[in-house]
Amino acid sequence: MAQLSATVVLVHGAWADESSWKKVRDWLDKISVKTVTVGLLMASLKEDVTTLDMVLAAIDGPVILVGHAYAGAVIAETQSAQVKALVYIAGLAPDEGETVVDVFNRFGHDDQAPVLEPASDGRIWLSPEAFVTAFAQYATAEEQKALATAQRPISPACIVTPVGTPLWKRVPTWYLVAQHDHMIPEKTQRFMADRIGAHTRAYPVDHLPSVTAPSLVADIIVDALNVSAA
Repeated sequence: MAQLSATVVLVHGAWADESSWKKVRDWLDKISVKTVTVGLLMASLKEDVTTLDMVLAAIDGPVILVGHAYAGAVIAETQSAQVKALVYIAGLAPDEGETVVDVFNRFGHDDQAPVLEPASDGRIWLSPEAFVTAFAQYATAEEQKALATAQRPISPACIVTPVGTPLWKRVPTWYLVAQHDHMIPEKTQRFMADRIGAHTRAYPVDHLPSVTAPSLVADIIVDALNVSAA
Protein backbone atom coordinates (compact mmCIF):
# COMPACT_ATOMS: atom_id res chain seq x y z
CA MET A 1 0.00 0.00 0.00
CA ALA A 2 1.23 3.49 -0.82
CA GLN A 3 1.97 5.89 1.99
CA LEU A 4 -1.26 7.62 2.95
CA SER A 5 0.37 11.00 3.55
CA ALA A 6 -2.26 13.36 2.18
CA THR A 7 -4.84 15.01 4.38
CA VAL A 8 -8.44 14.12 3.58
CA VAL A 9 -10.70 17.17 3.69
CA LEU A 10 -14.38 16.31 4.07
CA VAL A 11 -16.99 18.84 2.96
CA HIS A 12 -20.67 18.35 3.77
CA GLY A 13 -23.56 19.19 1.49
CA ALA A 14 -26.89 20.90 2.05
CA TRP A 15 -29.01 19.80 5.02
CA ALA A 16 -26.03 18.17 6.71
CA ASP A 17 -23.13 19.40 8.82
CA GLU A 18 -19.66 18.24 9.87
CA SER A 19 -21.11 15.56 12.13
CA SER A 20 -22.30 13.65 9.05
CA TRP A 21 -18.65 12.63 8.50
CA LYS A 22 -18.01 11.25 12.00
CA LYS A 23 -18.29 7.56 11.06
CA VAL A 24 -16.06 8.02 8.01
CA ARG A 25 -13.47 9.84 10.09
CA ASP A 26 -13.53 6.97 12.60
CA TRP A 27 -12.86 4.45 9.81
CA LEU A 28 -9.99 6.52 8.39
CA ASP A 29 -8.54 7.15 11.84
CA LYS A 30 -8.12 3.39 12.26
CA ILE A 31 -5.59 3.39 9.42
CA SER A 32 -3.95 6.66 10.48
CA VAL A 33 -5.38 8.84 7.72
CA LYS A 34 -5.44 12.52 8.64
CA THR A 35 -8.86 14.13 8.23
CA VAL A 36 -10.28 17.62 8.46
CA THR A 37 -13.94 18.62 8.16
CA VAL A 38 -15.18 21.88 6.68
CA GLY A 39 -18.36 23.59 7.84
CA LEU A 40 -20.20 25.51 5.14
CA LEU A 41 -22.60 28.37 5.86
CA MET A 42 -24.28 27.92 2.47
CA ALA A 43 -25.14 31.59 2.06
CA SER A 44 -23.45 31.75 -1.35
CA LEU A 45 -21.23 29.53 -3.46
CA LYS A 46 -18.46 32.13 -3.45
CA GLU A 47 -18.41 32.33 0.35
CA ASP A 48 -18.34 28.55 0.67
CA VAL A 49 -15.37 28.33 -1.69
CA THR A 50 -13.61 31.04 0.34
CA THR A 51 -14.24 29.04 3.51
CA LEU A 52 -12.76 25.93 1.90
CA ASP A 53 -9.72 27.84 0.64
CA MET A 54 -9.05 29.14 4.15
CA VAL A 55 -9.08 25.60 5.52
CA LEU A 56 -6.76 24.37 2.76
CA ALA A 57 -4.31 27.21 3.39
CA ALA A 58 -3.93 26.03 6.99
CA ILE A 59 -3.00 22.47 5.93
CA ASP A 60 0.61 21.54 5.28
CA GLY A 61 0.98 19.22 2.29
CA PRO A 62 -1.21 17.51 -0.29
CA VAL A 63 -4.97 17.15 0.07
CA ILE A 64 -7.69 14.79 -1.12
CA LEU A 65 -10.96 16.73 -1.29
CA VAL A 66 -14.21 14.88 -0.60
CA GLY A 67 -17.56 16.51 -1.29
CA HIS A 68 -21.09 15.32 -0.65
CA ALA A 69 -23.99 16.52 -2.84
CA TYR A 70 -23.85 20.36 -3.14
CA ALA A 71 -20.26 20.31 -1.87
CA GLY A 72 -19.25 18.65 -5.13
CA ALA A 73 -19.61 22.08 -6.73
CA VAL A 74 -17.62 23.70 -3.91
CA ILE A 75 -14.63 21.35 -4.03
CA ALA A 76 -14.27 21.80 -7.79
CA GLU A 77 -14.23 25.61 -7.54
CA THR A 78 -11.03 25.82 -5.49
CA GLN A 79 -7.84 26.48 -7.39
CA SER A 80 -5.52 25.22 -4.65
CA ALA A 81 -2.46 23.41 -5.98
CA GLN A 82 -2.53 21.23 -2.84
CA VAL A 83 -5.49 19.25 -4.15
CA LYS A 84 -4.37 15.96 -5.72
CA ALA A 85 -7.77 14.32 -6.23
CA LEU A 86 -11.49 14.93 -5.86
CA VAL A 87 -13.90 12.38 -4.41
CA TYR A 88 -17.63 12.85 -5.00
CA ILE A 89 -20.09 11.16 -2.67
CA ALA A 90 -23.38 11.43 -4.58
CA GLY A 91 -21.91 14.79 -5.51
CA LEU A 92 -23.01 17.49 -7.93
CA ALA A 93 -20.46 18.34 -10.61
CA PRO A 94 -21.51 21.26 -12.79
CA ASP A 95 -19.36 22.11 -15.79
CA GLU A 96 -18.09 25.59 -16.59
CA GLY A 97 -21.01 28.00 -16.93
CA GLU A 98 -23.50 25.58 -15.37
CA THR A 99 -25.20 25.93 -12.00
CA VAL A 100 -25.94 23.40 -9.29
CA VAL A 101 -29.61 23.62 -10.24
CA ASP A 102 -28.76 22.77 -13.85
CA VAL A 103 -27.22 19.43 -12.96
CA PHE A 104 -29.55 18.70 -10.05
CA ASN A 105 -32.53 18.93 -12.38
CA ARG A 106 -30.92 17.40 -15.46
CA PHE A 107 -33.12 14.29 -15.22
CA GLY A 108 -36.44 13.76 -13.50
CA HIS A 109 -36.78 13.01 -9.80
CA ASP A 110 -38.81 10.15 -8.39
CA ASP A 111 -41.95 10.44 -6.30
CA GLN A 112 -39.98 10.22 -3.04
CA ALA A 113 -38.07 13.43 -3.75
CA PRO A 114 -39.12 16.33 -1.51
CA VAL A 115 -40.41 19.62 -2.86
CA LEU A 116 -37.63 22.18 -2.41
CA GLU A 117 -38.75 25.77 -1.93
CA PRO A 118 -37.37 28.71 0.07
CA ALA A 119 -39.01 29.25 3.44
CA SER A 120 -39.97 32.63 4.91
CA ASP A 121 -36.33 33.21 5.88
CA GLY A 122 -35.27 32.83 2.24
CA ARG A 123 -33.44 29.55 2.82
CA ILE A 124 -34.36 26.04 1.71
CA TRP A 125 -34.99 23.60 4.55
CA LEU A 126 -35.89 19.91 4.57
CA SER A 127 -38.86 18.70 6.54
CA PRO A 128 -38.20 16.07 9.21
CA GLU A 129 -40.20 13.62 7.07
CA ALA A 130 -37.81 14.10 4.14
CA PHE A 131 -34.91 12.78 6.19
CA VAL A 132 -36.90 9.57 6.66
CA THR A 133 -38.14 9.10 3.11
CA ALA A 134 -35.47 10.63 0.88
CA PHE A 135 -32.33 11.97 2.55
CA ALA A 136 -31.24 9.09 4.78
CA GLN A 137 -33.88 6.37 4.61
CA TYR A 138 -31.40 3.71 5.76
CA ALA A 139 -30.36 5.60 8.88
CA THR A 140 -31.83 4.75 12.26
CA ALA A 141 -34.79 6.75 13.53
CA GLU A 142 -32.50 8.35 16.10
CA GLU A 143 -30.02 9.34 13.39
CA GLN A 144 -32.77 10.74 11.18
CA LYS A 145 -34.05 12.89 14.02
CA ALA A 146 -30.54 14.14 14.80
CA LEU A 147 -29.90 14.95 11.15
CA ALA A 148 -33.12 16.93 10.87
CA THR A 149 -32.28 18.88 14.02
CA ALA A 150 -28.71 19.66 12.95
CA GLN A 151 -29.48 20.41 9.29
CA ARG A 152 -27.96 23.46 7.64
CA PRO A 153 -30.36 24.98 5.12
CA ILE A 154 -29.08 26.27 1.81
CA SER A 155 -29.57 29.64 0.19
CA PRO A 156 -30.80 29.76 -3.42
CA ALA A 157 -27.72 31.91 -4.10
CA CYS A 158 -25.56 28.80 -3.72
CA ILE A 159 -27.29 26.86 -6.44
CA VAL A 160 -28.01 29.44 -9.17
CA THR A 161 -24.44 30.77 -9.53
CA PRO A 162 -22.59 29.53 -12.65
CA VAL A 163 -19.29 27.85 -11.82
CA GLY A 164 -15.90 28.56 -13.36
CA THR A 165 -13.52 26.03 -14.89
CA PRO A 166 -13.91 23.07 -12.50
CA LEU A 167 -10.90 21.45 -10.90
CA TRP A 168 -12.07 18.03 -12.10
CA LYS A 169 -10.70 18.96 -15.50
CA ARG A 170 -7.17 18.95 -14.05
CA VAL A 171 -7.04 16.36 -11.27
CA PRO A 172 -8.20 12.72 -11.06
CA THR A 173 -11.66 12.06 -9.67
CA TRP A 174 -13.59 9.35 -7.88
CA TYR A 175 -17.36 9.06 -7.65
CA LEU A 176 -19.57 7.01 -5.35
CA VAL A 177 -22.95 6.57 -7.03
CA ALA A 178 -25.79 6.14 -4.54
CA GLN A 179 -28.23 3.88 -6.36
CA HIS A 180 -31.09 4.35 -3.88
CA ASP A 181 -30.75 8.13 -3.70
CA HIS A 182 -34.09 10.00 -3.72
CA MET A 183 -32.45 13.45 -3.68
CA ILE A 184 -30.12 13.14 -6.69
CA PRO A 185 -31.24 10.38 -9.07
CA GLU A 186 -28.82 7.60 -9.95
CA LYS A 187 -29.11 8.56 -13.64
CA THR A 188 -27.97 12.09 -12.83
CA GLN A 189 -25.06 10.81 -10.76
CA ARG A 190 -23.91 8.43 -13.47
CA PHE A 191 -24.10 11.21 -16.06
CA MET A 192 -21.83 13.40 -13.93
CA ALA A 193 -19.44 10.58 -13.06
CA ASP A 194 -19.06 9.70 -16.74
CA ARG A 195 -18.61 13.32 -17.79
CA ILE A 196 -15.81 13.96 -15.32
CA GLY A 197 -14.10 10.67 -16.14
CA ALA A 198 -14.30 9.43 -12.57
CA HIS A 199 -13.25 6.13 -11.08
CA THR A 200 -16.79 5.09 -10.27
CA ARG A 201 -18.26 2.73 -7.70
CA ALA A 202 -22.02 2.20 -7.40
CA TYR A 203 -23.76 0.84 -4.33
CA PRO A 204 -27.40 0.35 -3.20
CA VAL A 205 -27.13 3.15 -0.63
CA ASP A 206 -29.14 6.25 0.16
CA HIS A 207 -28.21 9.91 -0.25
CA LEU A 208 -26.08 10.00 2.89
CA PRO A 209 -23.80 6.94 2.86
CA SER A 210 -21.31 8.73 5.12
CA VAL A 211 -23.83 7.94 7.86
CA THR A 212 -25.48 4.76 6.57
CA ALA A 213 -22.55 3.03 4.81
CA PRO A 214 -19.36 4.70 6.09
CA SER A 215 -17.04 1.81 5.24
CA LEU A 216 -17.92 2.15 1.55
CA VAL A 217 -17.20 5.86 1.65
CA ALA A 218 -13.92 5.27 3.46
CA ASP A 219 -12.90 2.62 0.91
CA ILE A 220 -13.29 4.92 -2.09
CA ILE A 221 -11.38 7.66 -0.29
CA VAL A 222 -8.53 5.26 0.47
CA ASP A 223 -8.46 4.25 -3.20
CA ALA A 224 -8.04 7.90 -4.16
CA LEU A 225 -5.29 8.26 -1.56
CA ASN A 226 -3.39 5.23 -2.80
CA VAL A 227 -3.59 6.10 -6.48
CA SER A 228 -2.65 9.72 -5.83
CA ALA A 229 0.33 8.69 -3.71
CA ALA A 230 1.63 6.12 -6.20
